[in-house]
Amino acid sequence: MVSLVGEIGAWVVVVTAVLLGLLWVTGVSLVAVVRRLLGSLQGALSLARKQRRPAVATKTVALPPSPEGWSDITENEHIPEPTPLPKPQPVVLEELPAGKIEQLKLPLSDYQLPDLDLLNRALRTSVVRGSREEKDNIRTLEETLANFGVRAKVVEVTRGPTCTRYEMHLSPGTKVSKVTGLSNDLAMSLASEGVRIEAPIPGKAAIGIEVPNKARGSVFLRDVVESTEFNASTSPLTVALGKDIEGTTIIADLTQMPHLLIAGATGAGKSVCINTIISSVLYKAKPSEVKMMLIDPKVVELSLYNGIPHLIAPVLNHPKKAAHALKWATGEMEKRYALFAKAGVRDIARYNERALERNLDHMPYLLIVIDELADLMMVARADVEDAICRLAQMARAAGMHLVIGTQRPSTDVITGLIKANIPSRLSFTVSSATDSRVILDMSGAEKLLGRGDMLYLPVGQSKAKRVQGAFVSNREIEKIVDHVSAQAEAVYAPGLAALDDVDNSVPEGDSEQDDRFLDAVRVIVETGQASVSMLQRRMRLGYTRAARIVDQMEEAGIVGPSDGSRPRQINKSHALVKQLLDNNKG
Repeated sequence: MVSLVGEIGAWVVVVTAVLLGLLWVTGVSLVAVVRRLLGSLQGALSLARKQRRPAVATKTVALPPSPEGWSDITENEHIPEPTPLPKPQPVVLEELPAGKIEQLKLPLSDYQLPDLDLLNRALRTSVVRGSREEKDNIRTLEETLANFGVRAKVVEVTRGPTCTRYEMHLSPGTKVSKVTGLSNDLAMSLASEGVRIEAPIPGKAAIGIEVPNKARGSVFLRDVVESTEFNASTSPLTVALGKDIEGTTIIADLTQMPHLLIAGATGAGKSVCINTIISSVLYKAKPSEVKMMLIDPKVVELSLYNGIPHLIAPVLNHPKKAAHALKWATGEMEKRYALFAKAGVRDIARYNERALERNLDHMPYLLIVIDELADLMMVARADVEDAICRLAQMARAAGMHLVIGTQRPSTDVITGLIKANIPSRLSFTVSSATDSRVILDMSGAEKLLGRGDMLYLPVGQSKAKRVQGAFVSNREIEKIVDHVSAQAEAVYAPGLAALDDVDNSVPEGDSEQDDRFLDAVRVIVETGQASVSMLQRRMRLGYTRAARIVDQMEEAGIVGPSDGSRPRQINKSHALVKQLLDNNKG
């Protein structure tokens, strides 16, 4: 072997043969042996590196002597278990004075706004431009107008969720008024339930003829809440309204409105719109940012919101309690203005900036929602009208905003004072053009189609915009309320706690006795005459107040009923009359 491979080669062959024999005898894998050798080599290299590093100088620090009474702990000495700390007692908050809205003691980071998954997603329907329906309507419109001597041509078609607008250019010399009077004729030619003519379209040299779609689309609250316009708004009082005829998302900021008046016939969508507004605020604002007062004379419309942390009082169902709550709101407004004057600011936004700088309490916005104004006006007309007018005139800077709805837009409900102080209006379908003029100062709402079809007239604009209102179902509202209520409890304002003591019965006459009632009784006892004109002269009262006092006397049994031109009889057997007569004799 040496002669074949040399001495070194012979040793290599022998060593290899021996190793292979050992591996075969012991059954050890060659791979395992190689891995072990590599591991040993890496360990040797690491040890060599550590030995080459310079030693780190250590410094011995002398510990301070133990305090008196302390002993050094030896290695084998038993260390006692630490004494557990006592559990912290709950902090009892002091009751706030009446009239001040109590804040929730929740950090803003702990409250989570509702998720979009709580809302239903609308089914996407494909819209075919230039469909047969549109082509037939274009031909019918042009032919019908030509039959009445109006030369016009459709230049553009805009399809919305509820109706389609056909923009038409009129021939030179044609009066616009000639077209507006043909709405019924056009509706008959199109076999449509109604045609609305917008003449002219704002910003365009054309008139718009709005024809209802045979297949109506729907706008869901989720479509508006997840839109760019809604998410880009920073106001906590941003509300979702719906989409216009061009498919543009329509939102509104209640801080800029600053109040909203909603009217519509039964079933037109007024209550759904109010629910949409409240749900929008719940999606936008935390309980520390917006508080709500909900007044629901119908009892069933807003009861779902009971218990949410945004409320400052339970949902108010009785008109008399609602009147007291509106009086409380006017007092709260005056208190806020007193705080503004003390802080040297003009509105709630600047006050909250100062409060943040000086570490003061944040002042929330207050949203007052009235579902049906007509019921309140029937029970306590004077008090309700005065409170609404004062709030509408002055409450904007104080961060208090009104949303008022009614299904009877007549002049005895929407009075001139209320209408003058609430510039933003929203009308669903109404029964007549007269009702449309009461709410919008223009006709057109009587031609709406119902089911959320509405005209929106924001403050500062002269023409209403047609909008398909967003829809939110009761099931969606329940999900939102459950999500909100699970995070915090409602904390009601102490100033509204006394509403539980208000008498729920509705008297036939005036519920409150006039503060000059006793003086008036004394006057009729002294003079022996019970007449309205006499009280006017002797007490310097207006006719309305004097007549109301006489009616209250009749209800109390002090005077008899009216008997034409004859004076009323005074009941001398009445206890109060007897007492006054005895005092006069004495």
